[in-house]
Amino acid sequence: MRATPSAARAHILVTAVCATLCAVPVLRPGAEVPWGTAGLLAALYLACELPGRCRFLGGSVPISTGSFFPLLLAAAFLLPPAAAALVVIPGSLVGRVETAPATARRVWRAAQLALTVWAASFVHGLLGGAATLGGPGLERLPDFPYALVPACAAALAFSLVLTALDGSILVTAERLPLRRAWSGLLPRSLGPHLVHGLAGLMMAVLWRSSYGPLSALFVLLPMYISCWVFAQYHREHAAHRATIRALVQAVDIKDTYTRGHSERVGRASVLIARELGMAEERLEVLRFAGILHDVGKLCVPTRVLRKDGPLTPEERRVIELHPEYGHEIVRGIGFLGEARAAILHHHERLDGSGYPYGLSGREIPEFARVVAVADAFDAMTSTRSYRRGRPVQAAVEELKRCAGTQFDPQMVRALARGLDRHGWSAASTADEAGAVRVPVPRVGGDTGAVRGPVPPRSPEGLVEMTGASSSEGRDVTAGGAPPACGADGATGGVPSADGIERTPGVASGRPRPR
Repeated sequence: MRATPSAARAHILVTAVCATLCAVPVLRPGAEVPWGTAGLLAALYLACELPGRCRFLGGSVPISTGSFFPLLLAAAFLLPPAAAALVVIPGSLVGRVETAPATARRVWRAAQLALTVWAASFVHGLLGGAATLGGPGLERLPDFPYALVPACAAALAFSLVLTALDGSILVTAERLPLRRAWSGLLPRSLGPHLVHGLAGLMMAVLWRSSYGPLSALFVLLPMYISCWVFAQYHREHAAHRATIRALVQAVDIKDTYTRGHSERVGRASVLIARELGMAEERLEVLRFAGILHDVGKLCVPTRVLRKDGPLTPEERRVIELHPEYGHEIVRGIGFLGEARAAILHHHERLDGSGYPYGLSGREIPEFARVVAVADAFDAMTSTRSYRRGRPVQAAVEELKRCAGTQFDPQMVRALARGLDRHGWSAASTADEAGAVRVPVPRVGGDTGAVRGPVPPRSPEGLVEMTGASSSEGRDVTAGGAPPACGADGATGGVPSADGIERTPGVASGRPRPR
């Protein structure tokens, strides 16, 4: 426990002392304790925790004690408070712990659950819950529906005490602010705890019935299996998030000019999708598409990404390959689904002048049209080391001007509605604080003369032309003039995150996919 902060050690010690005092009454002479029931419930809880210590099963069984809350609540319904508190001790002390310090975590878990179960049992007994459970024989049937009242009240007490203790350990061990430590804990846990309370009530009623404790296992076993399946789902989902996070971090490290851009594009994409009424199960995939839209930059040489000055035509063609590189990187990641098409086509334009395949109109996948708008919006509103970000309203107006030619008007309108409804926190990139400065190269051999500063550049080295339109047209054409973009024929062009704009009507020359 030496690695634990002193405040957390003191908090764990106080909680353990309180839990011990709650269990002391069972040791008093003459205390009426159903030791048989208490011992059997403690053994069942221990049996539920032991597979987590198995070398072969440990990675596939639920780690959280929440998997066995029905059993703990059944103990709260069947036993007096002091005996119910003892039930959790053996299983909590031997359960699997994934992160250090293991001893402190086990002691804390045992003390926390002992107090929680004691409180639930106390509330259940206070409302006369024991008499509602019935007993063997037809003359002692459970008192439904009143039996639900003490059971739900006990589950509520269980949830309140557990979340209060969860928040307190976050404050002392993780040094989180009070408001943040308890934020959202109770709303997230109350519903599941009530469901666990109903399952625990079923176990308690069967335990007290003429069928005996064995019948209660028929409730415990399905609950354990369902919690195991649920734990597998969450473990897989966590692995997905870790994969996405690793890819995004790799891109951010390689292309420091757009650090943080990917997360914001994912957030803006979900904002658009919600306004479109997109199905909830697609939102997470679309968020992944926004986050990973530039993952192909991992295959672009770093010297090209960080080049000072304009790109050569060959270097620009390398940059334009990043959607295809990205698609190849994520091709085998099955859970991305529609996100793969968005990664490949997020630089296509409605008029067919985009890349890599020059798709137009509805040929462009829906996710790609969403990500294209979110990508351009964040590129205009975020502050980079080579220019300041625009106001949100100015960026929206520019998107509207280019709707119908570069962007899908439906997606632009959805973004505008979402911003009006929810606003936008204009998070700056790391460059704003990290002071990544464009160096001034020396020209003229060994004389060291400086011929003048290099114009601001995009992450790919595309020069922002002096006197260009408000939409930040980039020098990507042979003559150096900014390309036209808007439906009204105005000069400029909304930049994407990589700063590349194409001349309308000129596709990349790649064959369209068949």
